[in-house]
Amino acid sequence: MSDFNKFALNEQIVHSLQAMGFDKPTPIQEQTIPIILDHHDIIGCAQTGTGKTAAYLLPVIQHIVDSSPQHINTLIIAPTRELALQIDQQLEGFAYFTPVSSLAIYGGRDGASFEREKKALTKGADIIIATPGKFIQHLNLGYVDLSQLRHFILDEADRMLDMGFFEDIIRIANMLPKERQTLLFSATMPHKIRSMANKLLKDPKQINIALSKPAEGVFQAAFFTFNNQKVPLIEHLLMAKNITSAIIFCATKKSVKEIEQALKGIELIVRSIHSDLDQSEREKVLLSFRNKQTQVLVATDIVARGIDIEDIEMIINYDVPRDAEDYVHRVGRTARADSTGIAFTLINDDDRYKFRNIEKLVERTISKGQLPEHLGPGPDPNAPPKLSGNRRRPGGEYRGNRGGKSFKKRR
Repeated sequence: MSDFNKFALNEQIVHSLQAMGFDKPTPIQEQTIPIILDHHDIIGCAQTGTGKTAAYLLPVIQHIVDSSPQHINTLIIAPTRELALQIDQQLEGFAYFTPVSSLAIYGGRDGASFEREKKALTKGADIIIATPGKFIQHLNLGYVDLSQLRHFILDEADRMLDMGFFEDIIRIANMLPKERQTLLFSATMPHKIRSMANKLLKDPKQINIALSKPAEGVFQAAFFTFNNQKVPLIEHLLMAKNITSAIIFCATKKSVKEIEQALKGIELIVRSIHSDLDQSEREKVLLSFRNKQTQVLVATDIVARGIDIEDIEMIINYDVPRDAEDYVHRVGRTARADSTGIAFTLINDDDRYKFRNIEKLVERTISKGQLPEHLGPGPDPNAPPKLSGNRRRPGGEYRGNRGGKSFKKRR
């Protein structure tokens, strides 16, 4: 007997869950599924890896099975094509024994894909999963019929706002029926998310799943390095272990390309993923990594959220994440399902303050490693962190910039 039976889900859905090995709901599923089944709006705060996709898909599938709609019933908006694809893949599994249909809509596809999307939007797949920009393109062509839509779901809303999709989301929402169920999920809850929720949701129930700390199975360590020591240190860390699966996270696609090129000489298969690759290339890279044909993936944060790849042994943060919570997301790619993993972070002088914020968030001092002798000495580990922006110097001099020009004054 599955623990999901207590939600009184359709037997076909429970059968799918059993076939996929789902037998016990996660905390967010425990809290969210009954609320959605009762048709309430939800604003949910939960990070990647907590099971939130199933938390909203299962009750929505139940509603569709009960009502047998004849047109688009549910619209799910996700920030990236990778996440849209992952949601669609999970949906395919959960709805395998039901008649529920779905389609993922995202950019970078051929003309045949566009025609499939147009057909789904005019004749009506039950569930549409789309990226904001691509969905707006279809809306602009005037054939999208959303008149019978009953569920509007925003996944990783904070990431969408970071990517500048606020106006697109509001525009999409304004074209939907007023009487609908709206579900908003976000890993963080900044003021802009609250503001958007106030515009879109009606008397929502709030679900908060605390940001979980990195799993106990993750060995975390950091190194103070100069920038020119980072790539040699990465080579050393990768070759010191018999690594079959590692991700190196970078802040920019420029760094991703440079690191991929620099690592070509090591005895591992290294590939990169970034926004300059078209969709088919990105899918090939991810499939190769998932199948262990590629051992090291160099990536921007596009992979940190929304990509479910098991058995990653090592995470290396080439750049310290801008947001402390992103560190948890990155490190969360390893040591999943009670396995073990390693997470290394490379800290230059400019990143000390950001790394202190990470240690505050995870409520621990992360051990600092010694650089290999052949790399020479690194920065002083005891130096104070640099603060960005204006700062006071010794003697009362205050230095900063105004209008792009530096200035200084006495205080």
